[in-house]
Amino acid sequence: MKVQKGEFGYIRYQKKRRVLVTLGLFLLPLAAFVAGILITGTRKNLITVIAVVGCLPACRSMVGVIMMWMQKPMEAELYQEIRSHQKDLTMAYELVITTYEKNAFLDAVAICGNKVAAYSSRMKESPEYIEQHIRKILKQNGYKTEVKVFKEKRAYLDRLDHLNAHKAQLERDIHFEPDERYPGLGRDQLIRHLILAISL
Repeated sequence: MKVQKGEFGYIRYQKKRRVLVTLGLFLLPLAAFVAGILITGTRKNLITVIAVVGCLPACRSMVGVIMMWMQKPMEAELYQEIRSHQKDLTMAYELVITTYEKNAFLDAVAICGNKVAAYSSRMKESPEYIEQHIRKILKQNGYKTEVKVFKEKRAYLDRLDHLNAHKAQLERDIHFEPDERYPGLGRDQLIRHLILAISL
C-alpha cells in the first residue's frame, strides 16, 4: 500500500521503495553491459558506453536511498498520542525539512489559520532556524504565518488542543483566494502542500 509524503509510515515505505527502484536502475545498465559482451565478444563496444552512462540515474537514486536510510521513523505510540489530539486540524507527519545548512526531523506539523505548530522529539539545537525557514518559504508564497516548533511533547499536545478549541475563531477573518493550480484545496491544505515541498 502506497504511503504519501506527510502520512505516518512514509519513511519506512520510502526506504523499501527507494532500495527497489535503485536496484532496478543498476540492473538495467548491468544487463546492457552483459548483453554487449555477449553480442560483440568484447567489452570495448558502444553498448558498454551506454551502460556506463546508464549508471548515472542509479547513482543519483542511491544518494536518495542513503538520505532516507539516515532517517529514523516516527514511533507508532507517539503517532497515536498526537493523532488523538488532532481532531479537525490539518496535519502532516514524519517530515524531514531540508535547508541549505541543515535538515530537521519533525514528527508532526499542524496547520490552523495563520498558526503552524510543529513537534520534534529529536531536535537538540534551538528550533528558531527551522521556524524562520518555514516562515520564509510560506511568506514567499503569500502566506503570513506564525510558526512554532515544540521540543516538549506535553506543550505540543496542549497547543493542538488550543488550536482545536479556537479553530473557528483563528480561521474567521483570513482572506483566502483559492489557487487555480490546486482546485479543491483550502488554505490549510495549501500551506501543508508547501511544507511538504521543502521536505525530503
